[in-house]
Amino acid sequence: MPFHLHFEESDLLRCRFALSPLWETQAAVRTLLRPGQHGYHQPWLRRIRSAAAGLDLAPLWLLMPKSGHNPDFLCPPPAGPYTSFEEEIAGVRAIDPLLIREDLALALTDQPGALDSPAGRAMLADPARTLRELAALMEQAWQVLVEPDWPRLRALLEADIAYHSRRLAEVGFARLLGELSPQLSWTDSTLSLVGMRGRHSRVLGGQGLVLMPSVFAWPDVVSGYEPPWQPAVIYPARGIGSLWTQPADRTPQSLARLLGRARADVLCTLDEPAGTSALAHRLGLALSSVSEHLSVLRAAGLLTSRRYGHQVLYERTPLGIALAVPEHRPRE
Repeated sequence: MPFHLHFEESDLLRCRFALSPLWETQAAVRTLLRPGQHGYHQPWLRRIRSAAAGLDLAPLWLLMPKSGHNPDFLCPPPAGPYTSFEEEIAGVRAIDPLLIREDLALALTDQPGALDSPAGRAMLADPARTLRELAALMEQAWQVLVEPDWPRLRALLEADIAYHSRRLAEVGFARLLGELSPQLSWTDSTLSLVGMRGRHSRVLGGQGLVLMPSVFAWPDVVSGYEPPWQPAVIYPARGIGSLWTQPADRTPQSLARLLGRARADVLCTLDEPAGTSALAHRLGLALSSVSEHLSVLRAAGLLTSRRYGHQVLYERTPLGIALAVPEHRPRE
């Protein structure tokens, strides 16, 4: 049966987009647990294998059943659209330990043998210590697994939010949900999610909904969060296909001769809106050089820019697309 989220009028006024480095961290830990299910992340898995071997992720994996409940307190929906990992993990550490015991018990119950295991019993016996240890482990996982690639991941997630925010203005909430994922549909003030196991219905009751794009959850949609957390839907981010690949030499020689190699590479790399830092990381160029190239390309009418949160995102104009995209370029 589909999972249903029932909206009231006030819920529609409290829907928002957000991105969460803490969510991506726990999802990256889950990806390591079941690497065969995540073909698009194989380049990342190969690259971080040796560093990940130094992490003892068993306590987190114990709380990640293949199907069933996962603890909400490990990655609650962020309070704002651009909350940093440091702010999110500080929020986790500030949770009242009395609130997490039931959350732990539900996850351990859904993991075969975990509830009666020595590790499971120790978690339930001292929730305060469990919270401290899990928060410290999540911080280590962030530093090793996600933080080195966060500029690239953040750029993709922010580009996704920028795109879907525009689509929301163009097509409305009901149609937007279907575009986020084919697993989502909207009928009679109810959001239905196909493919989730467990409970089948929740009334939002004025709390609204957080929409969060995710790299490591791809291609699945995840929802839930019990009170006191705000309900959320985590959906697969756009543009993941080339996320872990190094930019190919896709810049045509004629364009490189016209614009210069580095400037042409910047133009051809902008398949999705991106900021200066993400482009510099992707191309291996200095921030100052990328900033100069972006200014020249924008002045020439090949790019547009807009501020989104804490950074400026650049994307190609129709003229820029005509020069950079193979099907739009004249043959050389």
